[in-house]
Amino acid sequence: MLTDNILRNVMKPGRYTGGEFGQTVKDKTKINARFAFCFPDTYEIGMSNLGMRLLYHALNQMPDTWCERVFAPWPDMEEQMRSNSLPLYALESGDPVKDFDFMGITLQYELCYTNVLNMLELAGIPLLAKDRGEDFPIVVGGGPCTYNAEPLCDFFDVFSIGEGEEALCEMVRLYIEMKSSGSYTKAGYLRELSHIEGFYVPSLYRVEYNPDGTVESYAPLYPDVPGKIRKRIIKDLDAAPFPDTFVMPYIETVHDRITEEVYRGCIRGCRFCQAGMIYRPVREKSPDRVNEQVRCLYEHTGYDEVSLLSLSISDYSRLSHLTEKLLEWTDREKVSLSLPSLRADTFSKELMDRISSVRQSGLTFAPEAGTQRLRDAINKNISEEEILRACSLAFAGGKSNVKLYFMLGLPTETKEDLDGIRDTAMRVAEEFYRTPGRKGRAPQVTISCACFIPKPFTAFQWDAQDSLESLSEKQRYLAEIISDKRLKFNYHDAYASRVEAALARGDRRLGRVLLECRRLGMRFDAWDEFFRYEDWIKAFSAAGMDMGFYANRAFSTEETLPWDIIDIGVTKRFLLSEYNRSRESKPTPNCRESCSGCGANRLGGVTAWCPKASE
Repeated sequence: MLTDNILRNVMKPGRYTGGEFGQTVKDKTKINARFAFCFPDTYEIGMSNLGMRLLYHALNQMPDTWCERVFAPWPDMEEQMRSNSLPLYALESGDPVKDFDFMGITLQYELCYTNVLNMLELAGIPLLAKDRGEDFPIVVGGGPCTYNAEPLCDFFDVFSIGEGEEALCEMVRLYIEMKSSGSYTKAGYLRELSHIEGFYVPSLYRVEYNPDGTVESYAPLYPDVPGKIRKRIIKDLDAAPFPDTFVMPYIETVHDRITEEVYRGCIRGCRFCQAGMIYRPVREKSPDRVNEQVRCLYEHTGYDEVSLLSLSISDYSRLSHLTEKLLEWTDREKVSLSLPSLRADTFSKELMDRISSVRQSGLTFAPEAGTQRLRDAINKNISEEEILRACSLAFAGGKSNVKLYFMLGLPTETKEDLDGIRDTAMRVAEEFYRTPGRKGRAPQVTISCACFIPKPFTAFQWDAQDSLESLSEKQRYLAEIISDKRLKFNYHDAYASRVEAALARGDRRLGRVLLECRRLGMRFDAWDEFFRYEDWIKAFSAAGMDMGFYANRAFSTEETLPWDIIDIGVTKRFLLSEYNRSRESKPTPNCRESCSGCGANRLGGVTAWCPKASE
């Protein structure tokens, strides 16, 4: 059991004690299903995740179900747990995870996969699904990484594909019904679960491979098992479950604030962006509902900052009306309104004035590429003039710090595009001095460059990632040519990006690699201080796999992709069309300008008051 002596020997014991205000505690004698919601990273990151809060609330609305929280222990706590034979436990009850009915693991980021296996081991649950008998929990995965879950198929019983507020409740209800009727077996339950839209049971499919190592086919083992798994969506966000309070941490978390989702999906269609495809179609929450939920959370938590969450907040069709409603009371209560994910082409003085009514801060824009040709190729649909106009508005409003996000290694990238990154940032800095009414003596423009990763369900899913040598050379080149003291250059680790690309585009055979990672004791690979590229090379080598086959190979547009078994609504034909348009640097209009026929509208879900509902 957890003791004071254990807590005295770890940093931040508040990560492991539970007992927070707002947590859900139920009478175990009245519970028919227990769900351990596991976040494979630290408490501070997991407690900042809105998806975890939504699903925790949705499951706990079921009177006979108890959902509890579990987080990955930091290495100091892991050491204490192993030396004291303390298994992985849930915060609310302190009970071991292996005693639950479900172990649900959210998969937000590929480099957290090593934490997933470590958490299974700490829980005393066999790593491989085939080795787990009737007495172990059903291990279910969810989150964005399940859109290509193949590298993890050996370790999970089932994956929830898409949005889980309704789907997970249906999954648990089926379990309770089969248990109460006496018809439950794990195999029978998983077979029945596969009939519910949005659930992928990997053990019910056979995968064949071609001699060259590519996937030949996926085939269900039984005629009643669907050939493809269509993702689940919430069609009406206004009616979706949403908590009236949050669990209030005892320690500081990454996002100590109210987070309110205003819509799902994206109208833009950037060709590198997986989220912009997998979360389609766009569904908006009404301003009245957003305001109601934010006000309720403020009254129950006392947070003094509200962040409106979306993929591109300035694309919310009634943003002006929403901010007016919120400012009617947030100004009075001295609550700061934060609008992340702003686009330069829709940024305005009115918007800036509203979000700066309480706090002053820098602004972030994402040109993604340094030239118009490449921005057209990736369908960013933003011009340098719009970037400069937005920055000028920010400077006129008293801001002097601007951050610009770019990507290195994009398909069709040239040296001219790299020079364009520096040139764009220089023009932003020079715009400061051309702006009337600016404040401050000098601007600070931060250039942040990530490495392009070809992700499933994007127009660039067939492209190879740049080699390590090429990415490293591009980083060195930019570091040399960005010498102006007004510019600051940051870049992401190319080695971690290569591993991420391999896992993102991997097939089931990468399960062998992840087992080797566990044997090597790897975990927290999303953290720079723990990521060791040489260990990933060892793991791939020991498993007889080639990282470059997945990361640095251009996939044929004719081959079966590891994620072809999933139906996200957006068609492969549309993605291929976008791939071909990118080679000609032809942009595609956003969804409000005209429909390009991506296919996602067949899933439904546009709210009745939305201007696009009648089309």
